[in-house]
This record gives sequence, structure tokens and C-alpha cells, in this order.
Amino acid sequence: MISTAIRVARVGSAAELAAAILMMLGFPAIMVAALVPSVYAFAAAAAVTYLADHYLHRKGSYLVNRLSKVRAGLSIRFLIRELLLILLLARLDLANNLIYYGAIGCFIAFYGLQAPHGAVVTLIRNRRRLPVATRNVDLKSRINIPDAPRLGLLDRSAEKMLHLDLAAVVGILISAVAGSSVAGFVGIGITLGLGSLYVLALVPYVRGRKIPPNADKVLEAVDDWLHEYKPQTVLYFSGSKDSAYQVNMWLETMEQLDSRPLIILRERIILQNLAPTTVPVICVPGGVHLMNMDLSTVRVALYAANVGKNIHLLRVPTMKHVFIGHGDSDKLASVNPFSKAYDEVWTAGRAGRDRYAIADVGVRDEDIVEVGRPQLAPIQAWEGAPEGPRGGAADGRCPTVLYAPTWEGWDGDPGNTSIMLAGENIVKKLVKADPPVRVLYKPHPFTGTVLPKAAAAHRRIVALVEAAAAERAADSRFTSDPAEQEKAKADLVRIEARIAELVGTGGERADEAEATRDGVVDVARYEEVARLRGEWNEAYWRSFPAWEHRVIEGAEPRLYDCFNVSDAMVSDISSVVSDFIASGKPYAVTDSAGLGVEEFKRQNTAVRAAVILSTSAKELGTLLDAVRDPAADALAKDRKELKKYLLGPDDPTSIQQFNTAVANLALKADSRNRGQESRAAAAGTPGADELSDALSAQPPTA
Repeated sequence: MISTAIRVARVGSAAELAAAILMMLGFPAIMVAALVPSVYAFAAAAAVTYLADHYLHRKGSYLVNRLSKVRAGLSIRFLIRELLLILLLARLDLANNLIYYGAIGCFIAFYGLQAPHGAVVTLIRNRRRLPVATRNVDLKSRINIPDAPRLGLLDRSAEKMLHLDLAAVVGILISAVAGSSVAGFVGIGITLGLGSLYVLALVPYVRGRKIPPNADKVLEAVDDWLHEYKPQTVLYFSGSKDSAYQVNMWLETMEQLDSRPLIILRERIILQNLAPTTVPVICVPGGVHLMNMDLSTVRVALYAANVGKNIHLLRVPTMKHVFIGHGDSDKLASVNPFSKAYDEVWTAGRAGRDRYAIADVGVRDEDIVEVGRPQLAPIQAWEGAPEGPRGGAADGRCPTVLYAPTWEGWDGDPGNTSIMLAGENIVKKLVKADPPVRVLYKPHPFTGTVLPKAAAAHRRIVALVEAAAAERAADSRFTSDPAEQEKAKADLVRIEARIAELVGTGGERADEAEATRDGVVDVARYEEVARLRGEWNEAYWRSFPAWEHRVIEGAEPRLYDCFNVSDAMVSDISSVVSDFIASGKPYAVTDSAGLGVEEFKRQNTAVRAAVILSTSAKELGTLLDAVRDPAADALAKDRKELKKYLLGPDDPTSIQQFNTAVANLALKADSRNRGQESRAAAAGTPGADELSDALSAQPPTA
């Protein structure tokens, strides 16, 4: 029931739900206390609403944000509380008392301050919003970007300003009890004084040297940096907040390029959710600004998603354009007809080429290049499963099976995921397996966001895993080393503290202009954080017994880290399966749509070396046999062949293949540009650079 209420109220936890209920009930309670009248009841109910409101704002609760849509926004809630305070004074027969008129005058003046405060805050924010935002781009030496207002004056400014009424409210309530107006007028003075000081503290930031340069100067500085840096390969990305992972997966590859890389983003929300990187990043929300940028040295543009804003860069003829995607699977998105707009399409292996041939969507075979999957380099090859308790392992170590289902998808098709129809069956059979195995359950982060049934199934699976973990902990066959685990937990605390220190001192600022000015990464700090994250991962797995069932949610440990500690995986049709194939380990995929084994394999290349599970999961024994005994692993050869087919050869490495493809395409771009210049010189027509400049001057099209 609580989980249903959480979902309906759109809050993130039981604590948020409780705060929301208290806030909603608090205002009727304040009204009743004012009518009774009872100063103490009024004070208690008002305190509850203040605290609940503050907590929900601090949590960024969706519910609080939606209240403004039904005319119950932040300002209205504060105004209602203040009007009820005046009602309380009237009911206490204080209508002829000086404090009554003081309260009315105070709140009128206080709300009179809201307008200049809101106007100044809006003006500051607008002037500090640059036409571009950057990371790892040295603008500090080229233009002066002043500091943002200190002391967090812009952060949740409306909430902070409105909460200044607290002094007046407390003082007036004390006066109502004490029968003296002194406390009330002291509180009123504090409220109006602090409100005025808040406005005055912001005023200097709307004029003079505290204003950032105008758009033209900022764009000129960016072009100056581009002219000096001379980027050669661009990763271009546009999308929503939820799609940030699609560009994040390419950051490490961009760092390993032999050519000079640059990342161009189109949405500020993507920049805010971009993982740390040493690659220069420019976020350009405006299409005209992008097309006026000096990208004349760029020869290769890489696109991780098919979106409408790609046209703003695709229209530049002096660079070659490549679709690299954000995963490798048999889903229709992997053969989007829009892909024929690019000069080349890069796939991981032969399978990607064949998908386009079968789909017949206009992508020519000669325009497809197989480059492997550089992101899969961290995935370790399988060395065989450990022996279980019956094999005599002193610590009860046993094979690990990862259950990593995908989510239900936007269309809610039950065939998208195993979690609703087969998830519980899979987990039940795994936790009851004999000889035993360890279960790691890592659901997709979007699980349950569309279908309540999926969310309910997820909760039941979590309960199953946690109950099985508790049962195993009481099993004498499974022993552990508490001292080692405590040491690992201490290491986690130490590492997390150091990472927080490093990220905090050089991390993102709330103000975009300051983040742009100071956003050049400290390479030494970046490398130390990367090393510490590796140490954190190693300590995490040591912090609990190697036989313990575990639910793993959140960003850490990463999916690939789970791959590396597992001996087999059960999943659904998604890029997770294609990635896991890089490990060479046994895997199973659930036919949730009930297609049948042969049809399922025909439609989905990645499952051709998998154990195919029905929704009953009765076939899991075949997977577990393959994990325990190499002789029973009938699909080992098929997995090896499928790995090469899907992901390409192991030698040369994928990053070598990728760099070669970039270099080859850059040569094609140079050859094309030289040809254009030669023809232009012969005919007296504009050359490649002039044509690019002319195109950039045209208005953007959708």
C-alpha cells in the first residue's frame, strides 16, 4: 500500500511521502488552530509545514514542483500561513492591538520585496547564462567571467527569501502569548531587514565588472580557442537527461583517440550529467551559434544517436559524418533508416553489417566499417567457475550467476523484459540450485518507470534475493572472514572520503558560468579518482562473503564490474547480452514473447549461443551445468564464433581498429576537400572552406 502511495504521489521514498502528507495535513491544522484559537497548536502545525516543505524542496520532490500547477506553489503556501496568522490574532481579540497592524504591514512589505528580489535574481541568472558552456576549454585566459553571488544567494533563492518570514512569525506568536508587542516588532524588523539586505546583496551583480561578457565576446573566445586547439574528431550528441549514458559510454574512447578530440553537446542538461573526462567539451544550445563556430579543422564527426538536431552539423561538407550508435543489439533502432544520411556507419562486427543488409533501409555495404567495441575492453575473459562448498572451498565460494534483466520499455510490451513473466521463476531456481550458486541481481535503472507490474515484480525479486541471502548466512557450509570484510568496509569508507574530497575540490559548481571558467580538469586529480574507483570496486567485492546473494542497484558497481565477478548471466534481448558475449562466459536469454527457440534465435543474433529460457525457467539447469563443468558446456565453441561475428576480432584491439577507421575517414575528407579546392580554382567558384562558411551563415532548419 505504501509503495502504491509513493508511486501515485510521485515521491522517491517513504520519508518523502510522510513529509508530503504532513505538509498537506499541516495547513488544515493551522486553520483549525487559528479558528479555535490556540497559539501553541498553531505554532506546532506551522513548524510541521515549514519543516516538511523545506525537506521536500531539498529532495527536489516532484510533488512539490507540481503543486504550482494547481495554484498551490511556494509563495501561495507561505502567504496562506501568514494570512492564517493574522486570523489567529483576530480570533485572540488582538485586532485593535498594535501587533495586529504591524503583522499586516510586515507581510505587505515583505511581499513587496519579493518582486525586486525575483527580478534581480532572474536578471543575474539570464546574464550569467552564456551562449555556450564548456569543460576543459581555456576561456579564463581569454575573457573575464566574474564570480557568481557568494553564500549560495542564487541557489533556491525564492525558498530562502520566503523563509525569512520565520522571524516575524515566531515574534508575533510570542507577542500573542506574552501580551507584549516587543517580540513581534523585533521579529518583524529582522524579517524586513534581512529581506532588504538579501536584495541589496544581489544588486551589485547586475552591473559593472560583475556581469559576464556578452554573447559575441564569449563566442569569439571559443572560436579563438578552437583556432588554437584545432580539433580533428568531434563526438556530437543531443538528447534528454535520461540519454546521457549514450554519450558517457564513448568518453573513454574519445580520450584514447590519436587525433585531437572534441565533444559537442546541444543540451545543458546533458552537460550537467556528463561523466568526468579530459576531453574538451562545448555545449552549444543554439543552432545558429553552432553553425557559426570555426570547425574548419574537423575532419570526422561521430554521432551516438539519431536525433533531429544532428542536421546542424551534418550539413557541413568539409567533414565526414559517422553513425557510431550507443550499443549493439538486434533491436530496430540498430538499423534506423536515418543512418543512410551519414557518410559511414560503424558497427562492432560482421553482425551489424548483416543487419543492415537484411533490413534493406538504404545503407550501402561499402559505407559500413567494422571497428569493434572499444568500451568492452574492461570486460575480462572467463577463467572457469570456482568450486562450491561440496568441492571443499574453505570460504564456501561458489559460482556466481548475474541476473541483469532489461526494463519494460516505453510501449509496455511484456516481451521486452523477463522481469514480469519469468523473473521470480529465474531467481527462485537460482537461489535453490544444488550445488549452490551465488545470485547477483542488477536490474535496469528504468525498471518499473512505465508499468506498475514491472515495479511490483522487481520488489518481489528483491525480497526473494534478500531472504535467500539471510538463509544462506545461517548455513554452516558457508563461512566468511569477518576481519577481512571489516577491513574492506573501512577501505570503502576511506576511498569514498578521498573521492569526495577530490571531486569536491575540483568538481562542478552550481553556476554554469563559473563551471565554464574553471572547468579545465586537473589531469592528476582525474587519474587519481580513476585509480581510486578501481580500488573501490575491488574493496566492494571483498566487503561481503563471496557466496552472498546480492541486489545491486545504482551506478556503482558498474555493470561490467558485475560481469567480471560472474561466471554466467541471465538477461533479455538488449545490448547487455552483446556486451557480455565479450567475456566468453555462458549465458541465458529469456524468450519472454514466447516465440519458440528457433524463431527466437532467427530473430535475435545475440542469442544464437545462449541457453534459451522459457518463462518457467526450467532450462536453467543447462546453464548451470555449463558453468560447473566445461565438458557439459556444449555452446562454448558457438560463443567463440558468435563473439567474433558480433564484436569483431580480438586482434587488433578495438581501439586500434577505431583509430584506424578515424584516420582513414579523415584522409577521405582531406581528399574530398582538396578536390573541391582544385575544381573551384579551375572554375573560379567557391572552394570547400568558402562553401562551408556560406552554409554556416544560413539559418538552421529542423
